[in-house]
Amino acid sequence: MTRTKELAEDTCPLVYQCRLPLSTHTVNHLADLLRRHLKAIRSRWRILPPGRITVIVLAVLRHDQRLADMADGNTVSESTVRRWRDELIALLAAQAPRLDRALKKVARQGGEVVLIDGTLIAPQRRTGKADRRNYSGCEHDDRVVPAVA
Repeated sequence: MTRTKELAEDTCPLVYQCRLPLSTHTVNHLADLLRRHLKAIRSRWRILPPGRITVIVLAVLRHDQRLADMADGNTVSESTVRRWRDELIALLAAQAPRLDRALKKVARQGGEVVLIDGTLIAPQRRTGKADRRNYSGCEHDDRVVPAVA
């Protein structure tokens, strides 16, 4: 048996592109966050520039791309893409307001119920025999649940 590193005939790696609907501001903001972080930790070198790393991580998060697929398409390892993803999530999380401060802000504005994901919903009550007081979490049907900004 002979071993060869040549591809079998008529084979080529398949590449596909997807459109990632992101603003330039979003990509630049995350790339700048990463640049500042790399400077702060005195990291001298990355295999790809921060802008490219940002786009790869956003593709993983936005389109739920498999890490292995993104790694192969960018000639890096799966663990590298995982590390980049975790690093950018941590950088974004560090910018988020603390939960206790956000809840105090909502309380000052008169909010009663907070959905952490920021979704605004109009509560609906059950009807008929299934109706229970405060089933939807609000006393009144006409209130809109405030969200953390």
